[in-house]
Amino acid sequence: MKVTDFLKNQYRHFNAAALIDAAEGYKTHLAKGNKMLVTLAGAMSTAELGISLAEMIRQDKIHAISCTGANLEEDIFNLVAHDFYERIPHYRDLTAQDEEDLLNRHMNRVTDTCIPEMEAMRRIEDTVLKFWEKADQAGDAYFPHEFFYQILLSGELEQYYQIDPKDSWMLEAAKKNLPIFVPGWEDSTLGNIYAGHVISGDIKNVHTMKTGIQYMMQLAEWYTQTAKEESTIGFFQIGGGIAGDFPICVVPMLHQDLQRTGVPLWGYFAQISDSTTSYGSYSGAVPNEKITWGKLGKETPKFIVESDATIVAPLIFAIVLDL
Repeated sequence: MKVTDFLKNQYRHFNAAALIDAAEGYKTHLAKGNKMLVTLAGAMSTAELGISLAEMIRQDKIHAISCTGANLEEDIFNLVAHDFYERIPHYRDLTAQDEEDLLNRHMNRVTDTCIPEMEAMRRIEDTVLKFWEKADQAGDAYFPHEFFYQILLSGELEQYYQIDPKDSWMLEAAKKNLPIFVPGWEDSTLGNIYAGHVISGDIKNVHTMKTGIQYMMQLAEWYTQTAKEESTIGFFQIGGGIAGDFPICVVPMLHQDLQRTGVPLWGYFAQISDSTTSYGSYSGAVPNEKITWGKLGKETPKFIVESDATIVAPLIFAIVLDL
């Protein structure tokens, strides 16, 4: 039985039914010739969402991504250092001493998965720094994802690949020059490393790296050029936080601050979240709250699947891919 057939047969109520509804809504949105932006919060790259996300990009089911700096870099960490990762199924039972032992071994824990500092972060740093310094010396400036695109397409990291390259969503995005928006990039390992190199003087101009405000400006132009009344942009949000809050705000900004009133609202909205619906929480806000902020309309298809994104996202992607 196909995955899609199994899900439609078994997933009939509650969050299971919401999963089917969100997936079918996604397919309907694309079938009308519309585009889709996907947002990645949390540690989805370390959860190896790239296995299904890369295929979605390959098949043009995703047209832009907003993600945290961690998701941007951790897909590359996994690409070049996967064999050195360690999984700790009993992570709930770790003592403070166990955690300190991991620290002393330079193993950075993300729930049940430890990222090896030397084989992942420091290996990447040597290559990335070379590209940063080259741009700095030439007086050029690029976004964080553009530096990664340059590095990946140069082939310099191929000697270190430890997974099938087809499972790296960043590599697939680089091949397609997919628009990526990375709010708060400085809140990432490489963001910290970049700051350190500016402080030490290796990078002379801090603005060699384009960041937040410039990302919003680029997003505004991309949205204006891409979203038309006959072809809207959908919003598929994995998790919460800045990866989702940053890009969804572009619509009220275009309408209220730039007076581009002809630009349509987001044409579809779905969120996978394990945040409890609550007052005062962006991640836990129901979709209708976004109507009051000028982000969604009352007719916009809206879906919430309250569950673990590492479980739900690949299943929704399977339906969209008709697997």
